[in-house]
Amino acid sequence: MSSARTEAVFNFAQPRDMRVGGGGLNRIGEVMTALGASRPLIVTDAFLVSTGLAEQTAALLRDAGCAPSVFSETIPDPTTDSLVKGLEAIRADDCDVLIGLGGGSPMDTAKALALLSVQGGEMRDYKAPRHNTAAALPIVAVPTTAGSGSEATQFTIITDSGSDEKMLCTGRSFLPAAAIIDFELTTSMPARLTADTGIDALTHAVEAYVSKRANPLSDALALTAISTVGDNLRRVVDNGEDRSARAAMMLAATQAGIAFSNSSVALVHGMSRPIGAHFHVAHGLSNAMLFPAVTAFSAFADPAATARYAACSRAFGAATASDSDQAAAGALVDAIGRLCGDLKVPTPHEFGIDEAHWNRLIPLMAEQALSSGSPANNPRVPSAEEIAQLYTQIYR
Repeated sequence: MSSARTEAVFNFAQPRDMRVGGGGLNRIGEVMTALGASRPLIVTDAFLVSTGLAEQTAALLRDAGCAPSVFSETIPDPTTDSLVKGLEAIRADDCDVLIGLGGGSPMDTAKALALLSVQGGEMRDYKAPRHNTAAALPIVAVPTTAGSGSEATQFTIITDSGSDEKMLCTGRSFLPAAAIIDFELTTSMPARLTADTGIDALTHAVEAYVSKRANPLSDALALTAISTVGDNLRRVVDNGEDRSARAAMMLAATQAGIAFSNSSVALVHGMSRPIGAHFHVAHGLSNAMLFPAVTAFSAFADPAATARYAACSRAFGAATASDSDQAAAGALVDAIGRLCGDLKVPTPHEFGIDEAHWNRLIPLMAEQALSSGSPANNPRVPSAEEIAQLYTQIYR
Protein backbone atom coordinates (compact mmCIF):
# COMPACT_ATOMS: atom_id res chain seq x y z
CA MET A 1 0.00 0.00 0.00
CA SER A 2 1.31 3.45 -0.86
CA SER A 3 2.24 5.89 1.88
CA ALA A 4 -0.44 8.28 0.60
CA ARG A 5 -3.07 5.72 1.51
CA THR A 6 -1.69 5.20 5.01
CA GLU A 7 -0.82 8.77 5.95
CA ALA A 8 -3.78 10.78 4.62
CA VAL A 9 -6.71 11.56 6.93
CA PHE A 10 -9.87 9.93 5.62
CA ASN A 11 -13.53 9.93 6.55
CA PHE A 12 -15.38 6.70 7.23
CA ALA A 13 -19.12 6.21 7.66
CA GLN A 14 -21.54 3.34 7.94
CA PRO A 15 -25.07 2.84 9.34
CA ARG A 16 -24.98 3.37 13.09
CA ASP A 17 -27.34 0.44 13.76
CA MET A 18 -26.88 -2.84 11.86
CA ARG A 19 -28.77 -6.05 12.65
CA VAL A 20 -26.97 -8.90 10.88
CA GLY A 21 -28.08 -12.51 10.57
CA GLY A 22 -30.93 -14.85 9.71
CA GLY A 23 -34.20 -13.65 11.18
CA GLY A 24 -32.95 -10.09 11.51
CA LEU A 25 -36.17 -8.70 10.03
CA ASN A 26 -37.92 -9.67 13.27
CA ARG A 27 -35.85 -6.95 15.01
CA ILE A 28 -37.33 -4.13 12.95
CA GLY A 29 -39.53 -3.01 15.84
CA GLU A 30 -36.42 -2.57 18.01
CA VAL A 31 -34.90 -0.43 15.27
CA MET A 32 -37.97 1.81 15.20
CA THR A 33 -37.79 2.24 18.97
CA ALA A 34 -34.11 3.15 18.79
CA LEU A 35 -34.89 5.77 16.13
CA GLY A 36 -37.86 7.14 18.04
CA ALA A 37 -39.99 6.71 14.93
CA SER A 38 -43.59 5.52 14.67
CA ARG A 39 -44.91 6.41 11.19
CA PRO A 40 -42.78 4.42 8.74
CA LEU A 41 -43.31 4.32 5.00
CA ILE A 42 -42.24 0.98 3.52
CA VAL A 43 -40.72 1.79 0.12
CA THR A 44 -40.82 -1.40 -1.91
CA ASP A 45 -42.04 -2.86 -5.20
CA ALA A 46 -45.07 -4.74 -6.49
CA PHE A 47 -43.23 -8.07 -6.46
CA LEU A 48 -42.52 -7.93 -2.72
CA VAL A 49 -46.15 -6.99 -2.13
CA SER A 50 -47.19 -10.07 -4.11
CA THR A 51 -44.89 -12.35 -2.09
CA GLY A 52 -46.33 -11.09 1.20
CA LEU A 53 -43.00 -9.72 2.46
CA ALA A 54 -44.24 -6.13 2.51
CA GLU A 55 -47.25 -7.13 4.63
CA GLN A 56 -45.05 -9.29 6.87
CA THR A 57 -42.87 -6.24 7.50
CA ALA A 58 -45.89 -4.04 8.10
CA ALA A 59 -47.28 -6.56 10.61
CA LEU A 60 -44.01 -6.58 12.54
CA LEU A 61 -44.14 -2.79 12.65
CA ARG A 62 -47.75 -2.77 13.86
CA ASP A 63 -46.81 -5.25 16.58
CA ALA A 64 -44.17 -2.74 17.67
CA GLY A 65 -46.78 0.02 18.00
CA CYS A 66 -46.07 1.74 14.69
CA ALA A 67 -48.54 2.89 12.05
CA PRO A 68 -46.90 1.80 8.79
CA SER A 69 -47.94 2.60 5.25
CA VAL A 70 -46.67 1.10 2.01
CA PHE A 71 -45.45 2.70 -1.22
CA SER A 72 -44.97 -0.10 -3.75
CA GLU A 73 -44.63 1.83 -7.01
CA THR A 74 -40.84 1.80 -7.19
CA ILE A 75 -39.38 0.71 -10.52
CA PRO A 76 -36.09 -0.88 -11.62
CA ASP A 77 -33.54 1.91 -12.13
CA PRO A 78 -35.70 4.60 -10.47
CA THR A 79 -36.37 7.82 -12.34
CA THR A 80 -37.22 11.33 -11.27
CA ASP A 81 -40.79 10.75 -12.46
CA SER A 82 -41.08 7.63 -10.29
CA LEU A 83 -40.36 9.67 -7.16
CA VAL A 84 -43.41 11.93 -7.46
CA LYS A 85 -45.99 9.54 -5.98
CA GLY A 86 -43.56 8.54 -3.25
CA LEU A 87 -43.28 12.12 -2.08
CA GLU A 88 -47.08 12.35 -2.08
CA ALA A 89 -47.27 9.21 0.10
CA ILE A 90 -44.81 10.66 2.63
CA ARG A 91 -46.79 13.87 2.93
CA ALA A 92 -50.16 12.12 3.08
CA ASP A 93 -49.20 10.08 6.15
CA ASP A 94 -46.68 12.52 7.69
CA CYS A 95 -44.07 9.75 7.69
CA ASP A 96 -41.09 10.10 10.01
CA VAL A 97 -38.90 7.25 8.70
CA LEU A 98 -38.50 5.43 5.38
CA ILE A 99 -37.88 1.69 5.11
CA GLY A 100 -36.20 0.68 1.85
CA LEU A 101 -37.31 -2.93 1.40
CA GLY A 102 -35.98 -4.78 -1.65
CA GLY A 103 -33.03 -4.64 -4.00
CA GLY A 104 -30.99 -1.60 -4.93
CA SER A 105 -33.88 0.19 -6.64
CA PRO A 106 -36.26 0.42 -3.64
CA MET A 107 -33.33 1.40 -1.41
CA ASP A 108 -32.16 4.07 -3.89
CA THR A 109 -35.73 5.33 -4.14
CA ALA A 110 -36.03 5.57 -0.36
CA LYS A 111 -32.76 7.51 -0.17
CA ALA A 112 -33.87 10.02 -2.78
CA LEU A 113 -37.28 10.46 -1.16
CA ALA A 114 -35.69 10.94 2.26
CA LEU A 115 -33.76 14.00 1.06
CA LEU A 116 -36.36 15.48 -1.28
CA SER A 117 -39.14 15.25 1.33
CA VAL A 118 -37.14 17.46 3.69
CA GLN A 119 -35.09 19.70 1.39
CA GLY A 120 -37.36 20.01 -1.66
CA GLY A 121 -36.09 20.86 -5.11
CA GLU A 122 -35.35 18.48 -7.97
CA MET A 123 -33.09 15.43 -7.86
CA ARG A 124 -30.77 16.96 -10.45
CA ASP A 125 -29.99 19.66 -7.86
CA TYR A 126 -28.25 17.01 -5.77
CA LYS A 127 -26.19 15.09 -8.37
CA ALA A 128 -22.41 14.75 -8.26
CA PRO A 129 -20.12 16.59 -7.87
CA ARG A 130 -22.35 18.08 -5.17
CA HIS A 131 -21.79 16.33 -1.84
CA ASN A 132 -25.01 16.21 0.18
CA THR A 133 -24.98 16.52 3.97
CA ALA A 134 -28.29 18.29 4.59
CA ALA A 135 -30.94 16.85 6.90
CA ALA A 136 -33.12 14.06 5.53
CA LEU A 137 -35.63 11.60 6.92
CA PRO A 138 -33.94 8.59 8.56
CA ILE A 139 -33.69 5.51 6.35
CA VAL A 140 -33.82 1.87 7.42
CA ALA A 141 -32.46 -0.34 4.64
CA VAL A 142 -33.65 -3.94 4.37
CA PRO A 143 -32.00 -5.60 1.36
CA THR A 144 -33.55 -8.66 -0.26
CA THR A 145 -30.68 -9.21 -2.71
CA ALA A 146 -26.98 -9.75 -2.05
CA GLY A 147 -25.22 -7.37 -4.36
CA SER A 148 -25.87 -3.63 -4.43
CA GLY A 149 -24.59 -2.89 -0.93
CA SER A 150 -26.93 0.10 -0.96
CA GLU A 151 -27.93 -0.69 2.62
CA ALA A 152 -24.55 0.63 3.75
CA THR A 153 -23.65 3.36 1.25
CA GLN A 154 -23.91 7.11 1.07
CA PHE A 155 -24.96 7.02 -2.61
CA THR A 156 -28.13 6.87 -4.62
CA ILE A 157 -28.58 6.64 -8.39
CA ILE A 158 -31.63 8.18 -10.04
CA THR A 159 -32.25 8.53 -13.78
CA ASP A 160 -33.34 11.95 -15.02
CA SER A 161 -36.60 11.26 -16.85
CA GLY A 162 -35.99 14.14 -19.23
CA SER A 163 -32.43 13.38 -20.34
CA ASP A 164 -32.00 9.65 -19.52
CA GLU A 165 -28.90 10.59 -17.50
CA LYS A 166 -28.24 8.18 -14.66
CA MET A 167 -27.36 10.64 -11.91
CA LEU A 168 -24.97 9.66 -9.14
CA CYS A 169 -25.85 11.49 -5.93
CA THR A 170 -23.50 11.30 -2.95
CA GLY A 171 -23.19 12.30 0.68
CA ARG A 172 -24.24 11.35 4.18
CA SER A 173 -27.77 12.57 3.49
CA PHE A 174 -28.23 9.20 1.75
CA LEU A 175 -26.57 6.99 4.37
CA PRO A 176 -29.12 4.72 6.08
CA ALA A 177 -29.45 5.24 9.81
CA ALA A 178 -29.98 1.51 10.21
CA ALA A 179 -29.72 -1.65 8.14
CA ILE A 180 -31.17 -5.12 8.62
CA ILE A 181 -28.93 -7.68 6.91
CA ASP A 182 -31.08 -10.82 6.93
CA PHE A 183 -29.84 -13.44 4.45
CA GLU A 184 -33.10 -15.37 4.77
CA LEU A 185 -34.69 -12.65 2.62
CA THR A 186 -32.45 -13.72 -0.30
CA THR A 187 -33.14 -17.47 -0.34
CA SER A 188 -35.79 -17.23 -3.07
CA MET A 189 -33.58 -15.28 -5.49
CA PRO A 190 -33.40 -17.08 -8.87
CA ALA A 191 -30.01 -18.17 -10.21
CA ARG A 192 -29.75 -15.36 -12.80
CA LEU A 193 -30.35 -12.63 -10.21
CA THR A 194 -28.05 -14.39 -7.74
CA ALA A 195 -25.27 -14.43 -10.34
CA ASP A 196 -25.69 -10.82 -11.45
CA THR A 197 -25.88 -9.40 -7.94
CA GLY A 198 -22.97 -11.56 -6.81
CA ILE A 199 -20.75 -10.23 -9.60
CA ASP A 200 -21.96 -6.75 -8.69
CA ALA A 201 -20.70 -7.28 -5.13
CA LEU A 202 -17.36 -8.52 -6.45
CA THR A 203 -17.07 -5.48 -8.71
CA HIS A 204 -17.75 -3.18 -5.76
CA ALA A 205 -15.06 -4.85 -3.69
CA VAL A 206 -12.39 -4.87 -6.42
CA GLU A 207 -13.07 -1.27 -7.44
CA ALA A 208 -13.03 -0.13 -3.81
CA TYR A 209 -9.63 -1.74 -3.35
CA VAL A 210 -7.96 -0.45 -6.54
CA SER A 211 -9.53 3.02 -6.34
CA LYS A 212 -7.23 5.99 -5.94
CA ARG A 213 -9.34 6.91 -2.90
CA ALA A 214 -8.89 3.61 -1.07
CA ASN A 215 -7.95 3.66 2.62
CA PRO A 216 -6.85 1.02 5.14
CA LEU A 217 -10.37 0.39 6.52
CA SER A 218 -11.98 0.06 3.11
CA ASP A 219 -9.09 -2.16 2.01
CA ALA A 220 -9.70 -4.67 4.80
CA LEU A 221 -13.42 -4.91 4.06
CA ALA A 222 -12.86 -5.13 0.30
CA LEU A 223 -10.34 -7.98 0.50
CA THR A 224 -12.56 -9.92 2.90
CA ALA A 225 -15.53 -9.49 0.55
CA ILE A 226 -13.45 -10.59 -2.47
CA SER A 227 -12.36 -13.74 -0.66
CA THR A 228 -15.91 -14.53 0.44
CA VAL A 229 -17.35 -14.07 -3.05
CA GLY A 230 -14.60 -16.28 -4.48
CA ASP A 231 -15.50 -19.04 -2.06
CA ASN A 232 -19.28 -18.82 -2.31
CA LEU A 233 -20.69 -17.28 -5.50
CA ARG A 234 -20.57 -20.38 -7.69
CA ARG A 235 -21.91 -22.45 -4.78
CA VAL A 236 -24.96 -20.30 -4.26
CA VAL A 237 -25.72 -20.03 -7.99
CA ASP A 238 -25.57 -23.84 -8.24
CA ASN A 239 -27.69 -24.34 -5.11
CA GLY A 240 -29.86 -21.45 -4.00
CA GLU A 241 -30.85 -23.35 -0.87
CA ASP A 242 -27.28 -23.39 0.46
CA ARG A 243 -27.90 -21.31 3.57
CA SER A 244 -24.24 -21.02 4.46
CA ALA A 245 -23.38 -19.63 1.03
CA ARG A 246 -26.42 -17.32 1.10
CA ALA A 247 -25.34 -15.91 4.47
CA ALA A 248 -21.78 -15.46 3.28
CA MET A 249 -22.80 -13.64 0.10
CA MET A 250 -25.16 -11.33 2.00
CA LEU A 251 -22.39 -10.33 4.38
CA ALA A 252 -19.90 -9.90 1.52
CA ALA A 253 -22.29 -7.59 -0.33
CA THR A 254 -22.62 -5.39 2.75
CA GLN A 255 -18.87 -5.38 3.38
CA ALA A 256 -18.24 -4.40 -0.23
CA GLY A 257 -20.91 -1.70 0.08
CA ILE A 258 -19.24 -0.19 3.13
CA ALA A 259 -15.87 -0.41 1.36
CA PHE A 260 -16.85 1.43 -1.82
CA SER A 261 -18.99 3.92 0.09
CA ASN A 262 -15.85 5.02 1.91
CA SER A 263 -13.45 4.58 -1.00
CA SER A 264 -15.22 4.85 -4.34
CA VAL A 265 -16.13 2.89 -7.40
CA ALA A 266 -14.22 3.46 -10.62
CA LEU A 267 -14.38 2.86 -14.36
CA VAL A 268 -16.71 -0.16 -14.42
CA HIS A 269 -19.42 1.79 -12.66
CA GLY A 270 -18.81 4.96 -14.65
CA MET A 271 -19.40 2.99 -17.86
CA SER A 272 -22.17 0.84 -16.45
CA ARG A 273 -24.61 3.63 -15.58
CA PRO A 274 -25.14 4.84 -19.16
CA ILE A 275 -25.78 1.26 -20.32
CA GLY A 276 -28.49 0.93 -17.69
CA ALA A 277 -30.02 4.30 -18.50
CA HIS A 278 -30.17 3.91 -22.28
CA PHE A 279 -30.79 0.18 -22.66
CA HIS A 280 -32.53 -0.72 -19.38
CA VAL A 281 -29.97 -3.32 -18.40
CA ALA A 282 -30.02 -4.12 -14.68
CA HIS A 283 -27.13 -2.51 -12.84
CA GLY A 284 -25.46 -5.73 -11.69
CA LEU A 285 -25.65 -7.22 -15.17
CA SER A 286 -24.23 -4.15 -16.90
CA ASN A 287 -21.33 -4.19 -14.42
CA ALA A 288 -20.74 -7.85 -15.24
CA MET A 289 -20.70 -7.11 -19.00
CA LEU A 290 -17.89 -4.61 -18.46
CA PHE A 291 -15.91 -6.19 -15.63
CA PRO A 292 -13.46 -8.43 -17.57
CA ALA A 293 -12.55 -5.87 -20.24
CA VAL A 294 -12.18 -2.95 -17.84
CA THR A 295 -10.03 -5.02 -15.49
CA ALA A 296 -7.73 -5.97 -18.37
CA PHE A 297 -7.55 -2.28 -19.39
CA SER A 298 -6.72 -1.09 -15.87
CA ALA A 299 -4.59 -3.75 -14.20
CA PHE A 300 -1.25 -2.92 -15.76
CA ALA A 301 -1.32 0.87 -15.66
CA ASP A 302 1.77 1.00 -13.43
CA PRO A 303 3.44 -1.23 -10.81
CA ALA A 304 1.30 0.18 -7.99
CA ALA A 305 -1.92 -0.59 -9.87
CA THR A 306 -0.69 -4.06 -10.73
CA ALA A 307 0.13 -4.70 -7.07
CA ARG A 308 -3.39 -3.72 -6.04
CA TYR A 309 -5.00 -6.01 -8.60
CA ALA A 310 -2.58 -8.77 -7.59
CA ALA A 311 -3.79 -8.51 -3.99
CA CYS A 312 -7.37 -8.86 -5.23
CA SER A 313 -6.33 -11.91 -7.24
CA ARG A 314 -4.79 -13.61 -4.21
CA ALA A 315 -7.87 -12.83 -2.09
CA PHE A 316 -10.13 -14.25 -4.80
CA GLY A 317 -8.07 -17.44 -4.96
CA ALA A 318 -6.83 -16.90 -8.50
CA ALA A 319 -3.17 -16.56 -7.46
CA THR A 320 -0.89 -17.40 -4.56
CA ALA A 321 1.66 -15.46 -2.55
CA SER A 322 4.44 -17.01 -4.62
CA ASP A 323 3.10 -15.56 -7.88
CA SER A 324 4.58 -12.28 -9.10
CA ASP A 325 2.28 -9.27 -9.08
CA GLN A 326 2.26 -9.27 -12.88
CA ALA A 327 1.26 -12.92 -13.03
CA ALA A 328 -1.31 -12.54 -10.26
CA ALA A 329 -2.97 -9.54 -11.90
CA GLY A 330 -3.12 -11.46 -15.17
CA ALA A 331 -4.66 -14.40 -13.34
CA LEU A 332 -7.37 -12.11 -11.97
CA VAL A 333 -8.26 -10.92 -15.47
CA ASP A 334 -8.54 -14.54 -16.57
CA ALA A 335 -10.52 -15.56 -13.48
CA ILE A 336 -13.08 -12.80 -13.92
CA GLY A 337 -13.52 -13.78 -17.55
CA ARG A 338 -14.08 -17.42 -16.58
CA LEU A 339 -16.50 -16.43 -13.84
CA CYS A 340 -18.61 -14.35 -16.21
CA GLY A 341 -18.50 -17.18 -18.73
CA ASP A 342 -19.47 -19.83 -16.18
CA LEU A 343 -22.35 -17.67 -14.95
CA LYS A 344 -23.49 -17.01 -18.53
CA VAL A 345 -23.21 -13.23 -18.45
CA PRO A 346 -24.47 -12.08 -21.87
CA THR A 347 -22.74 -9.54 -24.07
CA PRO A 348 -24.83 -6.51 -25.07
CA HIS A 349 -25.33 -8.26 -28.43
CA GLU A 350 -26.57 -11.44 -26.74
CA PHE A 351 -28.80 -9.35 -24.48
CA GLY A 352 -30.58 -8.13 -27.61
CA ILE A 353 -29.27 -4.58 -27.95
CA ASP A 354 -29.26 -3.40 -31.56
CA GLU A 355 -25.69 -2.83 -32.76
CA ALA A 356 -26.45 0.31 -34.74
CA HIS A 357 -28.27 1.84 -31.78
CA TRP A 358 -25.38 0.87 -29.49
CA ASN A 359 -22.81 2.42 -31.80
CA ARG A 360 -24.79 5.65 -32.19
CA LEU A 361 -24.90 6.12 -28.44
CA ILE A 362 -21.24 5.29 -27.73
CA PRO A 363 -20.04 8.95 -27.88
CA LEU A 364 -22.82 10.07 -25.52
CA MET A 365 -22.26 7.14 -23.16
CA ALA A 366 -18.53 7.89 -23.05
CA GLU A 367 -19.25 11.52 -22.22
CA GLN A 368 -21.72 10.52 -19.49
CA ALA A 369 -19.30 7.98 -18.03
CA LEU A 370 -16.56 10.58 -17.71
CA SER A 371 -18.86 13.26 -16.29
CA SER A 372 -19.96 10.92 -13.48
CA GLY A 373 -16.51 11.31 -11.93
CA SER A 374 -16.03 7.58 -11.25
CA PRO A 375 -13.44 6.98 -14.00
CA ALA A 376 -11.16 9.57 -12.34
CA ASN A 377 -10.76 7.14 -9.43
CA ASN A 378 -9.57 4.34 -11.72
CA PRO A 379 -5.92 3.22 -11.58
CA ARG A 380 -5.72 4.01 -15.29
CA VAL A 381 -7.75 7.12 -16.02
CA PRO A 382 -9.21 6.76 -19.51
CA SER A 383 -9.89 9.30 -22.21
CA ALA A 384 -13.29 9.51 -23.86
CA GLU A 385 -11.78 7.75 -26.86
CA GLU A 386 -10.55 4.84 -24.73
CA ILE A 387 -13.96 4.51 -23.10
CA ALA A 388 -15.54 4.45 -26.55
CA GLN A 389 -13.12 1.70 -27.58
CA LEU A 390 -14.09 -0.35 -24.51
CA TYR A 391 -17.79 0.03 -25.33
CA THR A 392 -17.04 -1.19 -28.86
CA GLN A 393 -14.97 -4.10 -27.52
CA ILE A 394 -17.59 -5.47 -25.15
CA TYR A 395 -20.53 -5.38 -27.59
CA ARG A 396 -19.80 -8.88 -28.86
